[in-house]
Amino acid sequence: MALKQDKQLKLYYSIREVAEMFGVNESLIRYWEKEFPDIAPKRAGGKIRQYTKEDVESIRQVYYLVKEKGMTLAGAKQQMKQNKEGVRNTTELVKRLKQIRDELVSIRKELDYLT
Repeated sequence: MALKQDKQLKLYYSIREVAEMFGVNESLIRYWEKEFPDIAPKRAGGKIRQYTKEDVESIRQVYYLVKEKGMTLAGAKQQMKQNKEGVRNTTELVKRLKQIRDELVSIRKELDYLT
């Protein structure tokens, strides 16, 4: 799922916002946090998680490997350990392609409306 434009300007995201971005439960985000050291949100007041853009991108990579490619957590960990740059590049490419698809669908709807 793509980030909303206004959310790209934020410095920190709540766990609820991050979970909504990916359509998953907050508990899954907390679980991934324990399993993947790259997901390390700041803690405000000791308990409230504050996710940076980098944390969100790490979550996007885990989401892609586990939810979209169907890998196990062990497989995703191994993939990220062995080829972190490749995983990052692939998830960025998938993100861009989804944005292009959304734009094309929007254009098609407008063209259908005109005819």
